[in-house]
Amino acid sequence: MTPLHIVLAGAFILLGIGLYGLLIIRNMIKIVIALQIMVKGAMLAFVVAGSLNDQLNLGQSLALTVITADTIVAIIGLALAIRIQQRRGTLDVDEFINLEG
Repeated sequence: MTPLHIVLAGAFILLGIGLYGLLIIRNMIKIVIALQIMVKGAMLAFVVAGSLNDQLNLGQSLALTVITADTIVAIIGLALAIRIQQRRGTLDVDEFINLEG
């Protein structure tokens, strides 16, 4: 087993940890963090897959695109969490699932 395969296995482990977090955690900020972990695993998989196929530049450019999109999603998610915290006083997803006015 080559080091690239070990890193690819690590990427899939990160994806699994992030997915577990998305399914179990009910705090909105922790959900954003779990989503970030998932995206980091996918980004690592892009780079490793590009390296395994001798197209490292393609994997790195895809990772850079993912970083850009991921940053935007994280900023919007955290801004939404701040606004909900100010308005509702809680970040528990179950508490504000039925938002009204």
